[in-house]
Amino acid sequence: MSEEFPYPRFPIKRRIFKGIAALFFKLFARVEIIGAENLPTTGPVIIVANHFSFADPSVLINALPWELEFLAGTDRPAAPNKITASFPELWGVYNVQRGTSSRYAFNAATAIMKQNGILAIFPEGGAWAEVLRPARPGVPLITSISQAPLLPIGIDGMTDLFPFKLFQRPKITLRVGKQFGPFEVTGRGKERRAQLDQIGEKIMESIAELLPADQRGLWADDPKLVEEAKKVSEFPW
Repeated sequence: MSEEFPYPRFPIKRRIFKGIAALFFKLFARVEIIGAENLPTTGPVIIVANHFSFADPSVLINALPWELEFLAGTDRPAAPNKITASFPELWGVYNVQRGTSSRYAFNAATAIMKQNGILAIFPEGGAWAEVLRPARPGVPLITSISQAPLLPIGIDGMTDLFPFKLFQRPKITLRVGKQFGPFEVTGRGKERRAQLDQIGEKIMESIAELLPADQRGLWADDPKLVEEAKKVSEFPW
């Protein structure tokens, strides 16, 4: 076990949070998991999922059986208020300063993988649109350094959950794909960045396959949907 980055962490607090999440989704949503047979029995594995709602981590916490660790941006502009913006800190995430290379976060991710842990990351880097956008370079770099495989999950329906509608329980679907990777990055400079971009492309393609056609963004088959996605593809923060 890593003394600085132990896995798992906060067992009592997180058990309470999982119980709250289970009750919440039982009351306010109908959650379905498709492809549960693809869930591994243990790590190391990096979960990669689309990020359309500020509350996406909560449905993963509720639906998946493992002790999840998350990498998350320190600024959370998509959260509707300060209370919801504080939830990641209450769970205990490893913070990443947006727009920077966080050695602390990368060290944490590598340590978690060495302990056969489960790490969840949203490659897009934030929830500012409801279609799939390009991956930031962080996840490709982490999988190449840690040599951990990736598990894609498509989250569909979380944007229908808020704001609450009386006597309505929207359906939320998690589609679990098959593990793939890990990848190696051998180049330097521009060549290294090109290799990371290629890995990022494969990651987003794997998530797109698990989403409805109108949510696939830049990976949609319809050229009109691709053009619309380009308008929100640029990282805004």
